Amino acid sequence: MLVLEYKAVVKKSQSTAIDEAIRTSQFVRNKVLRYWIDNRGIGKKELYQYNTQLRAEFDFVKDLNSHACQASVENVERAIKRFFDNCKNKKPGKKGYPRFKKDSRSVEYKTSGWKLHPSKRRITFSDKKGIGELKLLGKWDIHTYPIELIKRVRIVRRESSGYYVQFCVKVDAIQEPRTGDSEVGLDVGLEYFYSDSNGYHQENPRFLRKAEKAIKHPQRRIYSKEKGKNNRRKASWRYARKHLKVSRQREEHAKRIARNVCKANAFVAYEELNVRGLVRNRRLAKSISDVAWNSFRRWLEYFAVKFNTQVVAVPPHYTSQKCSSCGNIVKKGLSTRTHTCKCGCVLQRDVNAAINILCKAKSTTGQVGSNAWGVGTSTLLGATQAHASCDVEPRIPRLIAVGSVNKDKMVKPESIKAANRP
Repeated sequence: MLVLEYKAVVKKSQSTAIDEAIRTSQFVRNKVLRYWIDNRGIGKKELYQYNTQLRAEFDFVKDLNSHACQASVENVERAIKRFFDNCKNKKPGKKGYPRFKKDSRSVEYKTSGWKLHPSKRRITFSDKKGIGELKLLGKWDIHTYPIELIKRVRIVRRESSGYYVQFCVKVDAIQEPRTGDSEVGLDVGLEYFYSDSNGYHQENPRFLRKAEKAIKHPQRRIYSKEKGKNNRRKASWRYARKHLKVSRQREEHAKRIARNVCKANAFVAYEELNVRGLVRNRRLAKSISDVAWNSFRRWLEYFAVKFNTQVVAVPPHYTSQKCSSCGNIVKKGLSTRTHTCKCGCVLQRDVNAAINILCKAKSTTGQVGSNAWGVGTSTLLGATQAHASCDVEPRIPRLIAVGSVNKDKMVKPESIKAANRP
């Protein structure tokens, strides 16, 4: 499923109508969820029957398109199914019990209730909420797909930037050829955005840190305005726009870097970090949020399908402490940035972790294992026993790093430079 998003140009009356449609969709969802809580054991059929009763009982629900009401019921159904699946699979922690929505920001239509203009630059919503025709701003990608493939249309409200229309198109991802077939392990961090097993460091842009001065000024202006007045609302909007720019910069950066990595490599290994737990550290929470590890992982998985790249997530335990050459545990704090082992292996801390991540991923996917990790190698692919360390190509940083190292002499191959160039 492909999602295409367009900015909608709306009038004041249309924005009021859209807000009413969103509130109605939220009302239907919460009522159906309450009905399920009060009547345990009911199934999908009873939920849709109750939706029909709501449309007969409330006129404002009947004014919303019937497929939009059904989409709200489907959201409840998915939440219930996810909860029971988590319980069945004994997921650790909270199981995700369905909750009531109090601040919904979207309404979803299925295959009826809307009509796309022949130019595909305007869309008309035909239910009784009074939304009418909306002008669409954005790229012309929607013109390449027939209307029959559009299965969902969603109106999304964002407080800082207005309203957007999203089209869910039922198409398969088009695969593109890769520029390389190498293997790489990635260790994300705060000093660098990531360090790979080839010794390359991607700089951390730190978008929020650089924009803090520009953000604080409109933030102070909010508190100089009277509560409940338009000037305070406008000041809040200006403040939100600053944060919106930072979030877009993060997303675009993560998208571009993930695309370069997947396009240049056939096998990518990365850390499966618990970001939600890491941000509880009050000293590092802002920096962790600013680096956008979750966005980077999401885009890695997306471009892996597009470029037919195998991506593997591995647990990060001991990847920084264990020597990638001999397997000994070398204890070090966060302030220690160089890995030095008795065996003579001297590496930058994150590069050592990236090599360990790659070795660990290869051993768990049936490829050549690593003696440093103590994992027996698999012969499923005709591989032979590794004799010294994981077979990582290219191995230029490993060869240079044994013994004394001059970090300025660690030269990155030209192919890696080209793959990571913006």
